[in-house]
Amino acid sequence: MLRAMRLTGGIFLDAEFTAPWCIAAQVGPEDCVPFTPVPQHIIAYHYIIAGHCLVKVGNQPPLSVDSGQLVILPRNDSHIIASALNLRPVDAEHLIQAGPDGGLAKIVHGGGGDLTQILCGFLGNDLPYNAFIALLPSILKLDVADAASGDWIENNFRFAAGELSKSRANSPTMLAKLAELLFMEAVRRYLASQPPAVSAWSAGMRDPIVGRALGLLHGQIARRWTTEDLAGEIAISRSAFAERFTRVIGEPPMRYLARQRFEQATARLRDSTDPIARIAFDVGYESEAAFNRAFRREYGVPPASWRREHMVGKE
Repeated sequence: MLRAMRLTGGIFLDAEFTAPWCIAAQVGPEDCVPFTPVPQHIIAYHYIIAGHCLVKVGNQPPLSVDSGQLVILPRNDSHIIASALNLRPVDAEHLIQAGPDGGLAKIVHGGGGDLTQILCGFLGNDLPYNAFIALLPSILKLDVADAASGDWIENNFRFAAGELSKSRANSPTMLAKLAELLFMEAVRRYLASQPPAVSAWSAGMRDPIVGRALGLLHGQIARRWTTEDLAGEIAISRSAFAERFTRVIGEPPMRYLARQRFEQATARLRDSTDPIARIAFDVGYESEAAFNRAFRREYGVPPASWRREHMVGKE
């Protein structure tokens, strides 16, 4: 499922704060432009190189984050990062200084006390809705130093930041892949750390039946699946499979599949010049006419009209 998301991104900011400090932050479209066209969905992350901070999303309790820990915001929620939360937050956007020669942007801010250094980055894709991202909590925290892969994560963050700070930003593909691998590693480790019954979504992602079904659907999205076919592949009765999938994911298997197909189709309609017939075939429709009918039911207009509207919007 992670591989099917086709993520792009990179590290865009090196922030140095000295206590006391408090900022309001959210990754914006301008942060993405040096690396990729502005994505439909943004995942934000912060890696604490040195020091300590608090991170708060909405009305949730704040997270205490120390050096060597990684914070991920799967839905790019606006958030507060601070040495103390009783301070008035400053908008981070007004503090960013462009890096020399296109290098890593900087923030230097605070009252002159204890130092906290943070590397900030993003990942994005062109699917406005993703069921996997919807299942994740609004904020994740991982200690990268307590596992065998901890050195690998830290070294990659430092390497990517070093390349940018030296104005070696001529390899966005490499930096995007580093960021994608870091996110995949972080999510896998988070899921592995959760007891199966801690919440419905974490139990669902660990469900051997539903997990295998999701792998089949995402790996063969153009296949003419039926609920019976999926149940047969997993060797479970149709009724038991349909009930289990719907309970875990929140919608029936074929509705979930249709949503994924539409998401892939709309991304290609917007961002490519591929013929509609080719897109229809690649996402699992037997003919352009069948795709047109299904697309019109979902979006209210045929795919050609949708493409014209959204291409104009991009220009």
